Amino acid sequence: IERRANIDYLTGLYNRKKCEDDLQQEVRRANVTSSVGALLYIDLDDFKNINDALGHRVGDHLLIEIAKALDQITGVDNVVYRIGGDEYGVLVPTTQYHNLEKICNRIVNLFSKSWEISEKEYYCTMAMGYVEFPTNGTDAQTLLQRADIALSYAKEKGKNRIEAFNEEKNADTVRRLDLEKALRDAVADDCKEFMVYYQPVVNVADGGEPKCCGAEALIRWKSKGFGFMNPAEFIPLAEYLGLIIPIGEHILKEACLRCKYWNDFGHPNYKVNVNLSVVQLVQSDIVDTVARVVKTTGINPANLTLEVTESLAVNDMEAMNKVLNGFREIGCKVALDDFGTGYSSLNHIRSMPLDVIKIDKCFVDGVGDNAFSDAFVKTVSKLADVIDVNVCVEGVEQEKQKEALNEMNIQMIQGFLYDKPLPQEEFERKYVE
Repeated sequence: IERRANIDYLTGLYNRKKCEDDLQQEVRRANVTSSVGALLYIDLDDFKNINDALGHRVGDHLLIEIAKALDQITGVDNVVYRIGGDEYGVLVPTTQYHNLEKICNRIVNLFSKSWEISEKEYYCTMAMGYVEFPTNGTDAQTLLQRADIALSYAKEKGKNRIEAFNEEKNADTVRRLDLEKALRDAVADDCKEFMVYYQPVVNVADGGEPKCCGAEALIRWKSKGFGFMNPAEFIPLAEYLGLIIPIGEHILKEACLRCKYWNDFGHPNYKVNVNLSVVQLVQSDIVDTVARVVKTTGINPANLTLEVTESLAVNDMEAMNKVLNGFREIGCKVALDDFGTGYSSLNHIRSMPLDVIKIDKCFVDGVGDNAFSDAFVKTVSKLADVIDVNVCVEGVEQEKQKEALNEMNIQMIQGFLYDKPLPQEEFERKYVE
């Protein structure tokens, strides 16, 4: 009965229950003797593919052969466990801790060679994470959990990798999980925590006094749990989780409503620019979504400019042009954002349905001082003029940059020289009322 309770039926190794029992005993011994031990957690790479391609019989034989090989490593014989599926645990007792590096190297070497099954050779790599006790924990459950976390670090690095549990990385993982929950909760609460800030876009085309002609809508998140969040931290996570779709639609709707308000109260030509993420743009219904928002908010579509990034636009030009043409059929304008930061050809701006090219800040920083930056802005401006596209320069912060741009046929400017992104109320107080 005891054997059945502790032995894995396939490999003959001890099972997870026995691993927990032995690990707890070894932790007690480490505490009493003021020594250190370790638990190694191994997971086979792409084992499902082996089962699917070669069949479960070959997969089971491979598991058995790996179990035998691990159990023959000097110093850890009889303390190897099948944790479950294609996962193994190896307990390095306190008496063998001085051999930890050798044991790890032996395991890596096992998986650097082929495995012979039914007179055929198969290759299988692994990832391994490990924890030390009592340093990383004093109970079996915590140690197994943290060894699994270390294993996930190893899997991120590639094949046949080993990673130790890291408290700092663990804190980052916990924060990411908490941030993910906060994002989901914020979306479930009708996106009320997400706000729109507006950075003025200034018209400088007429040669007279620069004047505001609208604004770029920028997302901000004031989280109940995390406070005011940096967009660079939460936007990539929202994109990864697919939450940027409802968040993006919320921002689009809010921006259109405000622009409609500006248009109705003394500024009929004000436009609002709204960024669309990669995840939004690849949705099959993105054009329908924009059309619905335009209709429900009542905004003049000509006063809505949708911004797409250069890097996205050139990945699949045919598909992207179809989407951008869809926006223009609604009556919206299209802007190519961050121009110059990717690897695209200048020829792309001729083939894309564009109304505005936005030159990235990295080129503006050197305008007036750097010959390359000057030449780049002038070239883009001349090409844009030929294809009847306006140019907006981002990140203008100094008077000398503005003066240099005066000679380059630029229509619009954004930057701290004129104003930073502002909350809605502050923007309207300065530029609408």
